[in-house]
This record gives sequence, C-alpha cells and structure tokens, in this order.
Amino acid sequence: MAGRRGPMSTDVTGVVVRLKLSLLRNGLRQSGGRRAAYVASAVLVLLFAALQLLGLIALRGNAHADSVVVLLVAVLALGWTVMPLFFPGGDETLDPTRLVMLPLRPRPLVRALLAASLVGIGPLFTLCLFTGSVIAVARGGVAYVAGVVAVVLALLVCVALARAVAAANIRLLTSRKGRDLAVLSGLVIAIGAQVVNFGVQRLGSAGLGQLDPAADVLRWVPPASAIGAVESVSAGAYGVGVLQLALSAGALVALIAVWSRHLTRLMTSPDGSTLQAVTKAAVRERTSTGLARLLPAGRTGTVMERSLRYIWRDPKTKAAWVTSLAIGLIVPLFNALQGTGSIYFACFAAGMLGIQMYNQFGQDTSAFWMVAMTISSPRDACVELRGRALALLLITLPYATLVTVLTTALLGDWSELPEVLGLSFALLGAMLATGAWTSARFPYSIPQEGYKNVAPGQAGLAWISVFGGMIAAALLCAPVIAVTIWLNVSEDGEAWTWLLLPVGAGYGATVTWLGLRLAAPRTAARLPEILTAVSKG
Repeated sequence: MAGRRGPMSTDVTGVVVRLKLSLLRNGLRQSGGRRAAYVASAVLVLLFAALQLLGLIALRGNAHADSVVVLLVAVLALGWTVMPLFFPGGDETLDPTRLVMLPLRPRPLVRALLAASLVGIGPLFTLCLFTGSVIAVARGGVAYVAGVVAVVLALLVCVALARAVAAANIRLLTSRKGRDLAVLSGLVIAIGAQVVNFGVQRLGSAGLGQLDPAADVLRWVPPASAIGAVESVSAGAYGVGVLQLALSAGALVALIAVWSRHLTRLMTSPDGSTLQAVTKAAVRERTSTGLARLLPAGRTGTVMERSLRYIWRDPKTKAAWVTSLAIGLIVPLFNALQGTGSIYFACFAAGMLGIQMYNQFGQDTSAFWMVAMTISSPRDACVELRGRALALLLITLPYATLVTVLTTALLGDWSELPEVLGLSFALLGAMLATGAWTSARFPYSIPQEGYKNVAPGQAGLAWISVFGGMIAAALLCAPVIAVTIWLNVSEDGEAWTWLLLPVGAGYGATVTWLGLRLAAPRTAARLPEILTAVSKG
C-alpha cells in the first residue's frame, strides 16, 4: 500500500486537471451562444492582458515603476481573494464537497486542486501581468532569476488564497446568502470602476509619486513582496530580496495549511449548518415583532412590513436596492471630490431610489395572486399601493437627505441646501406617482434564477415602464424646476430660495397622493393581466 501512494497522488492530480478541462469543454458544448460568449470574452481578456504587458514593459526605466507593479500585484491578489465569493459558479472544482464520497487524502487533494486552479483564463491573465511587472523592474541576470521565482510564488499565493477563501466559505457560497453575493457582484464591479476612475484622475494630475508611500508598505506584504524582491535584487540588496521572497513562500505554506485544514473538516464533518440556520431563523421569526409595532395598524402596516421583508430577503430586490443606494451616493460624492460636481447632482440619489417604485408587482412573481385575492375595490388597491410607497419612503427620504447634506458639505454651498432638498423631494414624489401608475399599466416578470431582471419577451415593457416613467416624472417636476430657475436668475430671488424646501416637499407629497389615487382604479381593474405578466418568470 505504501508503494502505491506516490503514483496515486500523481494520478489524482492528472485526473482533477482533466476533470477541469472536461467541465470547461462540456460547458461550451451546451449551446452555441455560450461558446461564442466564452470565445469573445477570452479574446478580450487576452487582448487586454497583452496591452497591459506592453504597458508594463514600456514602464521599464521609470522612477516609480516599482511602486506601480507592487500595487498592481496587491490589487490582483485582492481580486483573487474576493472573486470566489461573488462568482462561486465560475469554477465547478471550487466546491470540494462534490468529492466527499471519494477516498482522497487532504494532501494529494490539495496538490490536485492547486494544479487545476492554474488552468483557465484567469491564471493566464495574472501570469502575463506578473511577467510584465518583473520585466518592468528587473535589471541584471540575478534579478531575472529572482523574477522567475517571484512570478511562480506570486501566482501560487493568489491561487492558494482564492482556494482557502472558497473552502472557508463554501457553506455560505452554496446557501441563499451566497446567491445574494453573486447577484451583488455587479455592484462591486460598478463601485470598483468608480474608484479606479477616481484614482486614475488623481494620478493624472498629481503624478505616480503618490503611490510610493503605499508601495513602501505593500512591498512587504505577500504576494506583492515577491515582486518587490525583484526590485531589491536589482538594486543590489540581495538579503532584502531573499527576505521578501521568503515572506511570500511562508504565506504560501500558511495558506496551503489553512486550506488543507478546511478541506479536512469539510470532507469529514456532517453538514448541520442548514438545520441550524433554519432553527435560528425560526426563533428570529417568532421574536422579531419590533418592526410590526412601529408600523401603522391595518393593511397599510402589513403591506409595509411585507415590502421591507422583500428588500431584506429577496436577492433580486436586495441587489436593486443596494445598487441604487451605492450609485446614488457615489455619483454626487465622487464628482464633488473631483471638483467637477454640482450640488444638484445630489438629486441623483432621489432619482435612483425612486426607480424602485416601478414594477412593484413584478417582485411578487406568481405569488401576486395572494395580493390580488385581497383587492376587491379601488380603495383596497390604493391602500396596497400606499403601503408600498410608504415602505419605500422609510428608506429614501432619510437617505436622499443624507446624500444632499454630504454633497453640500463637500462643496461648501450651504445656502443652496434648501432648494436642492426641495427638488429632491419633488422628484421623489413624482417618481412614486409615475411608478405606481406604470406598475399597474406595464408590469413585467423578474426571473428568480440567473442574472436577468426581465423575463424573455418583456424587455419592451421594462423599457417603457422605467424610462417612460422617468421622463414623465421629470415633466411633473417642471413647475418646481421652473420656480428654482426663476429664483436663481432674478435679482432678489436668492433671498427666497429657502421656500423651495417646503414647496418641493409639499409638491412631492401632493403628486404622490394624486398618482396613487389615479393608479388605484387601473390596478383593481387589471388584476388578471398583472398576474399573467408577473408570472412569466
């Protein structure tokens, strides 16, 4: 038996690598569209990697090249860390519990999964950037030898880091919360793009020298320390270079040990997390009555509580809300920080949150029949829509106010705060009114699985509902906008701009009330059509 363990380990590695290739090949055989999408994405990634490689080579000789490459490696390592949390389905071998019935020991399994992780576009992209980083800073034969070791170490640390994180959170990734994380991945990309854009603009104006303080710290943090060792060896500091390589090697050993420990626990312990989660959720369900006590009595409070629970529990609804909250904050604040913004950008928060009123019945899907059974008159429909609007206002009113105040603080235009708040409240009221009407007139289904937010064949309804409603809301706000412009251009008008706050708030409340009253009869008359439209997902 002892003589067979070596060949078995080698065979396990080969089998798992072939399994990874088979999974990739069989996935591409499912449909021509998926195959075309994979080929197109692979070409784009490789083209981007080639351009980055050329850019890093062109950076050779720059005084701040070492700072750039160290930060680049740190950012790539961060990406390897978080990507398994947001894209757990991107690699079928990330879930080791699929192999729990096989007689595998942790050590050969770790080697096999580590080798399989090196197969794919992601590792190739990372390898290209690490290679370009070494070329950008290496000077001399010894430095290039150290660079080869550094590239291998940095790549293995990134892969082991991703595997350790995935193994530690595999119960989360295979649960409903894991699906929530996957849905929220678009938000992370959007926020990251804004941060990168802001950083590039700052570097363009202040130069690459701003990176030096952060790079001085990160060059001692694995895996960036491996690339930092190449710069140290190039400068003749061989002892420092060896120490930096040793730090990355030690991090790799530690990550593999942590990964192996998690694998052992996953392969040998029963999965009681689901039962425990259900038990805790049931206890919370029985004891969490504080929210209900604060809400109005009757149907209005019930509808508000149901809507708030949708926001907290439904993955698609939660993703839409978190995205709107984040983008509504990022756009005005980042523009203010860049010095190119206006205080009126704060109205963007009210606009993003007001969109959540559109297609209110789509989030119910086929369960809308239970709501429809409780509506027998326009009055019932009005109470239903009013409860949903009030639930939305519980979040949007304080949030829009907070964004406006923060934007004002960054720009220092405190005198314009009342008029911007008034405009935000008027816009929010107009979007609530048009959202209630379009929810009854243009409902569409939201698929519960996948990343699509519109059922096939209903894209036109979604476009009409959202963009038509936004245009109508802007037209409804025209009187408040006209008064704002008139007060700002008139000679003595600036002294009266504070009146726009109560005027805007009152106008928004009035428009909301009228919108709900007009939408209620249409909602009550179109219950079968609404149920059919929202049940297609």
